[in-house]
Amino acid sequence: MRVVVVGATGNVGTSVVRALEADESVTSIAGVARRLPGLKSGRTVWHRADVVTSDLSQIFDGADAVVHLAWLFQPTRNAMATWRANVLGSMRVFQAVAEAGVPALVYASSVGAYSPRPKDEPVDESWPTHGCAGAAYGREKAYVERVLDVFENGNPGIRVVRMRPGFIFKRAAATEQRRLFAGPLLPRRLVKAGNIPFVPDIPGLKLQVLHTEDAAEAYRLAVVRPVSGAFNLAADPVLDPPALADLLGARLVPVSPGLARAAVAAGWHLRLVPAAPGLLEMALQIPLMRMDRAREVLGWTPAYSSVDAVRSVLEGMREGAGLDTAPLAPDSGRRRLREFATGAGTRSTPEG
Repeated sequence: MRVVVVGATGNVGTSVVRALEADESVTSIAGVARRLPGLKSGRTVWHRADVVTSDLSQIFDGADAVVHLAWLFQPTRNAMATWRANVLGSMRVFQAVAEAGVPALVYASSVGAYSPRPKDEPVDESWPTHGCAGAAYGREKAYVERVLDVFENGNPGIRVVRMRPGFIFKRAAATEQRRLFAGPLLPRRLVKAGNIPFVPDIPGLKLQVLHTEDAAEAYRLAVVRPVSGAFNLAADPVLDPPALADLLGARLVPVSPGLARAAVAAGWHLRLVPAAPGLLEMALQIPLMRMDRAREVLGWTPAYSSVDAVRSVLEGMREGAGLDTAPLAPDSGRRRLREFATGAGTRSTPEG
C-alpha cells in the first residue's frame, strides 16, 4: 500500500507515520506538512504543501489511502484563519482524494464534533454531530462532518472512515500542548505531582483521554482493514477533577462553572492564556463516548490508560520535551519569550 498522511508532523501525525512504517503491508508513505521536519524516516517521503493553496491531487496520485490529520488549532483570535485552514482546507483535501481516485479516506474528527449532552450515559457513533456553538473548534469539526456527508453521497466508491477521539496526549507533544492550552507563563517546575497547589472541582467536568500511540494504532487499523464509518476512541478511566487531583497530588477546591468561565475569559482577554473561553464550555458540554464499535469492528484496544497518557504529557512538560518538527519543537526560553511577545493564542499552531 501507498499511504499519504496529511498533517504528518504533529502530535498524532508523527505517531501515525511510525505505526504505518512498522506495518509490512504499507510499502511507502508520503508525509505532507507545511514545514518539512528534521525527522528522518525509513519509508516516508516528505512533501511540503499547504491544504489551502497547494495542488494536492499530484501528491495523492497513486495512493491507496489518505489520512487527513491537518488542523489549525491556533490562532484562536482569528476565526477566519482557522476556518480557512480547517474547513476550506479539508474540503480541498476531500476534493483531491476524489480527483486522484484514492479508494480510502481516513479523517480526524473529534469528540468535539458531538452535540451537547449530559454526561450521565455514554453515546455511540450515532449521536448527532452538530458541535458546541460556543467553540470554534467544535463548530469547525461539526461543519466538516456535514461536508463529509455530502462527499460520501457523491463518491460511493470511496471508503470513508471518521475517527472521533477524545483528548490525545504523549510525552513528545508536551511542549505543543503547553503552547496550545496553558501558554508561556506556565513554569516547568510547577508541572510535577505535589507542586500544583489545587485542582478546580468544576461540576460536569469529565474528560476522555487516550495516548497518542493508541490513536495511531487505530488509524493504522483503519487504513489496512476494510472498515468504514465513525469510530469513538478513548481509554479508561474517565477523568474527572478528583481523578486529576489524585494524579497530581493536589487538593480539590470547589469552583462553580460560572467562576471557571470568568477566569478563563479573563486570562484569554488579557492575552495570558491561548485557550479561548469556548474550549472550557465545550469540555463541559461534550458527551462521554462508548468504544464498543472500535473494539468490535476495528479490532482496537488501547494499550495505555488515560492516566498513563496524562502522566506522560506532564512528564514531557516538566522536561520541555518535543521532536524536530515545527508543531512539536521542544521548549526553550527564546520560544517562550516569542509566545509572550506575540500574545498567547495569536500565532498559528497546527494540531496534527
